[in-house]
Amino acid sequence: MRSARTVVGDIPEDRLGHVDCHEHAFQVSPLLPGDELDDPVRSERELATLRDSGFAAMIDATPIGLGRRPRDLFRISRSTGLSVIATTGIHRDAHYAPGNPLLELGAEQRSELFLRDLRTGMPVDDALPSSGTTTVRAGMLKVGIDYWEITSSEHRTIEGIALAHRATSAPVMVHLEFCTAAHEVLDLLGELGVPADSVLLAHADRAPDAGLHRELVQRGTYLGYDGMARSRTRTDEELIELTARVLGTDSTTDADGRTAARDRIVLGGDVARARRYVAYGGMPGLAYLGDRYVPRLCERIGAADVQRLLAENPRHLLARDWASPHSSGSA
Repeated sequence: MRSARTVVGDIPEDRLGHVDCHEHAFQVSPLLPGDELDDPVRSERELATLRDSGFAAMIDATPIGLGRRPRDLFRISRSTGLSVIATTGIHRDAHYAPGNPLLELGAEQRSELFLRDLRTGMPVDDALPSSGTTTVRAGMLKVGIDYWEITSSEHRTIEGIALAHRATSAPVMVHLEFCTAAHEVLDLLGELGVPADSVLLAHADRAPDAGLHRELVQRGTYLGYDGMARSRTRTDEELIELTARVLGTDSTTDADGRTAARDRIVLGGDVARARRYVAYGGMPGLAYLGDRYVPRLCERIGAADVQRLLAENPRHLLARDWASPHSSGSA
């Protein structure tokens, strides 16, 4: 049976509901001094506003070493009723201080960490490997790459993710900088045994190139549109019009009758900063996506297509047959 792996256990795919496909309950990074998401009480209040804005689930996109708090995620998921799909993997190099031991690990060592998180449970404290292991499991793999660059460390993460994917079938998120190197990372993952339809390219909308996006979805990959409320980069109107353009020219269908774009775009907020969380004293908060962006998108492309982006597409991406044996990861 296909199910999504959440922090409180596997749930049937039809119970996911509306999914916010990119947020962070907790995040601590050298790139974000003074903007840390590290208060369980405030983060719980913020996630409750996401639930109240119409979402039943979210992907927590914080990978290893950036302040994950699995026990708090478990408790918050229970208290709010929000299904949380946690992430394992390693972000792009810039998110780690020089000398961080994670950056020195080989591909197989990274894969072992990822498989532990997926199969057994995440550690109590990422910064203290000896702190013990929880039974709170991740349900998604993640790697980040830089602007038109895949460093040697990031390449080893991609290799490790491919090993873990082939052993579990877990879905893969790729952080892109302004959607650069999208084809290149799909090529590399494909060579390593990760099919495009298991991959979510996060932040694709930071480069509002409808032609590029049509090329990518025709390869079968999922695109994360998650830049709303970031008017310094792109206005909401630009993102809404991008979505309409990509969907409006959608005439390609796959063997299952699914269209290339309508069934490959997902939405997220990626608010990701203390100064942007209402519970931390900032704005606009996690409720922005559901309360303010989604209604405008519905007016532009129609409620039926928005339903696909919020519910049906995330379900196809996240639901896996976790109980079935998979490849051991050998070539």
